[in-house]
Amino acid sequence: MTEIVLMSDPKVAAVPVHECGERLVDVRRRSPLLVDERKGQDSAGAFAHMREGVLDRLLKAQAQLPQGMRLLFVEGYRPPSLQRRYFDEYAAQLRAEHPEWAAEQVRSAASRYVSPPEIAPHSAGAAVDLTLADADGRELDMGTRMNATPEESAGACYTQADNISIEARSHRDILSAALIAAGLVNYPTEWWHWSYGDRYWALTTGAAAAPYGPMDLG
Repeated sequence: MTEIVLMSDPKVAAVPVHECGERLVDVRRRSPLLVDERKGQDSAGAFAHMREGVLDRLLKAQAQLPQGMRLLFVEGYRPPSLQRRYFDEYAAQLRAEHPEWAAEQVRSAASRYVSPPEIAPHSAGAAVDLTLADADGRELDMGTRMNATPEESAGACYTQADNISIEARSHRDILSAALIAAGLVNYPTEWWHWSYGDRYWALTTGAAAAPYGPMDLG
């Protein structure tokens, strides 16, 4: 396995953002994507929004899938305040479990699962958490549940983990091939997390700057 660059790596924060001003769109109204409502607790439906350019690429990825498979969209945009809460809660959990860890070690470990708020792709409308479903909308076996932590899954949440079934590996490979062909990049510690246009994408692809930075839903 190649070395994994975590979201907490200074190289990610060092990528400049040249905000292009592209709008957030509601996936439920602007596309035929299958949308899961498990994250739909907020009245504004923030979870179902993303940058228009990311949505265009998801539609291209869906067209690449084998017959009988569909993308299942779970979460896109995440308000900065919610991202901060998620990060702080997970960091506090790790701190309680590992009181001997220094602050930077806690931050690095937390970033395997939740991006630091200041560079979070979800808060830029640039990232999506998604999985594969069959033609009837039933989720396919991906080896772990979506949003499984590294601790609970014994690392099986890592995209290239080898402690998953042959069927799950095949499904991950199908998902990855379609999304990579459409121009998205994966966060290697989370098989379900893909992005385009954010700082992590820019670092991964060698782009000079990220066109999408953190924004409010408005």
